[in-house]
Amino acid sequence: MTDPTEMRHKLRKFGQEHLLAFWEELDTPKSDALLEQLGNIDFEQLQSFIEQFVNNTPAPPVSADIVPPHVLPRKPADAEQSELYNRAKDRGNELLARGKVAACVVAGGQGTRLGFDGPKGCFQATPVAKKPLFQIFAEQIQAASNRAGKAIPWYIMTSRANDAQTKAFLRRNRHFGLDGDNVRCFCQGTMPAIGMDGKLLLESKGTLAASPDGHGGVLPALRQSGSLDDMSARGIELISYFQVDNPLVRCIDPLFIGLHDLNHSEMSAKALPKRDPMEKLGNFCIVNGKTSVIEYSDMPEELARRTNNQGFLKFSAGSIAIHILNRSFIERLTEGGRCGLPFHRAEKVVPHIDSAGQKVTPAEPNAIKLEMFIFDAMSLTDKTVILETRRNEEFSPIKNAQGLDSPVTSLHSQVRRAAGWLEAAGVELPLDADGQVAAAIEISPLFADSAEELAAKLDPGLTVTSGQQLYLGSRGQIGGTK
Repeated sequence: MTDPTEMRHKLRKFGQEHLLAFWEELDTPKSDALLEQLGNIDFEQLQSFIEQFVNNTPAPPVSADIVPPHVLPRKPADAEQSELYNRAKDRGNELLARGKVAACVVAGGQGTRLGFDGPKGCFQATPVAKKPLFQIFAEQIQAASNRAGKAIPWYIMTSRANDAQTKAFLRRNRHFGLDGDNVRCFCQGTMPAIGMDGKLLLESKGTLAASPDGHGGVLPALRQSGSLDDMSARGIELISYFQVDNPLVRCIDPLFIGLHDLNHSEMSAKALPKRDPMEKLGNFCIVNGKTSVIEYSDMPEELARRTNNQGFLKFSAGSIAIHILNRSFIERLTEGGRCGLPFHRAEKVVPHIDSAGQKVTPAEPNAIKLEMFIFDAMSLTDKTVILETRRNEEFSPIKNAQGLDSPVTSLHSQVRRAAGWLEAAGVELPLDADGQVAAAIEISPLFADSAEELAAKLDPGLTVTSGQQLYLGSRGQIGGTK
């Protein structure tokens, strides 16, 4: 336990002595908890962050040496590439059968923006069976495990705000058919909120105001939680990373895994062709010879709108937070307890208590939040693969309550993908006056998780009627329930 006298001296040295202003009012458990929080802060490092991100506003790190990256097409462009893709898919399936691959989802968020009280992974997201996001991913992992003949472990990054709820939800639902020994939750780290004057904020008299350290925090959290050691003991070499808000994500993709491995990549990514130059997706680029992602807010508009001789966007590859990472790469980046990723600055509204101990909820941003981004790791390796995918196959996130990237838009996307798979299998679908599918359709990954698998399993006599709720489940049943 940190000595309170020593801590006072340290806080005074760094101008943060106000953090113990209410010390005498705290009971022993609360005072001990506050000392523990303070003891976990590297104040030397914190002071450098204050100088870099608070006392100065860093300019976007955009270099003059920026060129588009090489992106592998969704489908092979010629016979040579076709042969590579076939080898890659075989290699991916081989690695899965040997138990070398784990899935990892970043799921620290709450459903607040959706009007949902609970972890976002518990949000019901599918059109017919109303499955929560966690179940969508669990069924994909189970289906891939069944095909591989080997269980695929699943690592779930939670946050302090939702860790207990997430674990209870998974236990209550028996991990949606997965062996609980193969499902491991670990908690994301936090960073203290820094006021605009460089002072740390108190959430209460005995608690620092803090926020999650960004999706890049998954890397140090994997090490600190012992999850990397667990992977090593299991023989896991590759990690399939994705985020909790995208029900269309393909959690386990043998082609992607194989291309990553055959190219000796340490970190790979999937990309989407951007809808327009200013779409709010990170931009894959080569910056000073390194594969990087420039956030949409940092990308100069002139560069974002630049086109090639055919009139297509030069920087068209958008980041959608789907990656393969080598376990050894993460171990190297997090060696010694530090993380090799840079921090990014964001101005946020942070409720806190003032010098009189009164609760304050500002109307305008009053603090700096520091967070790491997972894609920054790509610039720290010489070996990367970027594979293009289709939006209607793999990306329709649920971020907002209404409008773009909302439950409504995602439900439409899920139905369109399922309908596309059925049409490819020769099933005629009813359409409404606007040409949209006039039925609610859902296909469980336990029945099929690709158009090819669906075509091989589907009853050739299947018909779909207008207004029908069609659900193809693990046993191929048809109906509106699980």
